[in-house]
Amino acid sequence: MSQRRSIAIYPGTFDPITNGHADIVRRGLKLFDQVVVALADNLRKQPLFSLKERKRMILETLKDEARVEVDSFNGLLVDYVRRRDARFVIRGLRAVADFEYEFQFAHMNRQLAPEVETIFLMTNEDNFFVSSSLVREVAAMGGDIGRVVPPVVLSALKKKFNKLR
Repeated sequence: MSQRRSIAIYPGTFDPITNGHADIVRRGLKLFDQVVVALADNLRKQPLFSLKERKRMILETLKDEARVEVDSFNGLLVDYVRRRDARFVIRGLRAVADFEYEFQFAHMNRQLAPEVETIFLMTNEDNFFVSSSLVREVAAMGGDIGRVVPPVVLSALKKKFNKLR
């Protein structure tokens, strides 16, 4: 009898992926057989990068991780988790403010899908202050973000903001 592979879904907008996100994925691979980075196609958000651009940057950032897949979804996360035959959702926590939001999110998901477990991973101390929105804001003003994003993201942000200037 073969054992069921453990698949974890790491959902987010990843606009853009940061070193903190990549760290969470790599740490998730220590716990699960496969991590699916699931790009949320959220109609309420207007991302800087297209779905295609975000997927390309994630794939480039995690190119050495064979057990990582990048996909996209819209609708309820728990429906996507079920479609993927997964049982785990990974969420990164940076600060207390993240915990409150994520706590509510996890409990709503548990109400909708009791079989799905949310696993919280605390971000490492080098990245606890970094968010994609902060990265975009600093990059837009010409600030140095090279220590908090992968090289592919740094290049993409420079190109994006040089076009806007």
